[in-house]
Amino acid sequence: MSTRRLAVVAIGGNSLIKDKWHQTVQDQYRAAGETCHYIADMVEQGWEVAVTHGNGPQVGFILRRSEIAAKVAGMHEVPLDSCGADTQGAIGYHLQQHLQNEFRRRGMNKLAATVVTQVLVDRNDPAFQRPTKPIGGFMDEAEARERANKEGWTVVEDAGRGWRRVVPSPLPQQILELDAVRALLGAGIVTIAVGGGGIPVIRDEEGNLRGVAAVIDKDYASSLLARSIGAELFLISTAVEKVYLDFNTPRQRAIDVMTVAEARRYIEEGHFAEGSMLPKVEAALWFLEAGGLRAIVTSPENIARALSGETGTHILPG
Repeated sequence: MSTRRLAVVAIGGNSLIKDKWHQTVQDQYRAAGETCHYIADMVEQGWEVAVTHGNGPQVGFILRRSEIAAKVAGMHEVPLDSCGADTQGAIGYHLQQHLQNEFRRRGMNKLAATVVTQVLVDRNDPAFQRPTKPIGGFMDEAEARERANKEGWTVVEDAGRGWRRVVPSPLPQQILELDAVRALLGAGIVTIAVGGGGIPVIRDEEGNLRGVAAVIDKDYASSLLARSIGAELFLISTAVEKVYLDFNTPRQRAIDVMTVAEARRYIEEGHFAEGSMLPKVEAALWFLEAGGLRAIVTSPENIARALSGETGTHILPG
């Protein structure tokens, strides 16, 4: 695959949910269509593309519905790993349908398919000892303590707004459906995979796979996918047109191009926020340090212009 123009496009939450007033499934479907239009542009230019996506809000919606249904109707709650699988299927359906409609409109003989993707994590990852990722709805302290005692949850007080469950965010180690992804890409099929960072699984003492209550950073997992399939390009589609230094300050300035070494220096200087731009830049660096040729960070509507060098932040080896 290294001789083909192969790219991984990681689309962020803004590509699916524009704002708090547009959160319905229909709103998400329409938003996904806009991003797919730009991805189809890439495919039309000759790129073979694997698409990854976030799923944080969607998992939150499922958990909230599950919590309400359990309290009101006595229904069972949905485990976190199954929530991840549910969102991979639903979001993948939206993306592949939009892509297939785009291909038909353009007269392109292309298909899109979604792979429900498990991602192996190390059961001894230090993250399991320090859960930090908040999930689900807010609770009062009494309920939080009860859930912690009854179900082994880790709960924390969240800035005066109530109590929430927190889960680990381990690093991705291996994409278990990688051969299936490679086969689809090799057949020229646009492949949607590693949704939401993948469903986190571990191997037990007998070597069997088992889902765990954790959240994998989708940018880190997307970088792992890009490295594993030998992609030439890793494109991160997010809310901003470019990466900025001194973001949200009077000294804010856009970065057009930066090398790996420059990016490492900017990280040390604290320019990129944790949970926001930092994992995106780190994911790009891991890709480049493993032999990738180019990483780009830009917004969905600027993908075509970024590919031609007109905008976006381009991160290069060196």
